Amino acid sequence: MPSSVVAHMHYFPESAILRITYTSGAIYDYLKVPAAIYEAMKKATSKGSYLNTVIKRRFACKKIT
Repeated sequence: MPSSVVAHMHYFPESAILRITYTSGAIYDYLKVPAAIYEAMKKATSKGSYLNTVIKRRFACKKIT
């Protein structure tokens, strides 16, 4: 199901970075995200809820654009 918050997500396993492209066009890298967290997000019914409750609370991020 498409997300109203997350347009795209990509995981870089070599650096443990989760890149989220929001539907607004903003892109953020979430740092030191374990692969298991990314896999769980892929399976989540609501990507936006998972992002808000699990990832944003635990992982530092930096804005790319």
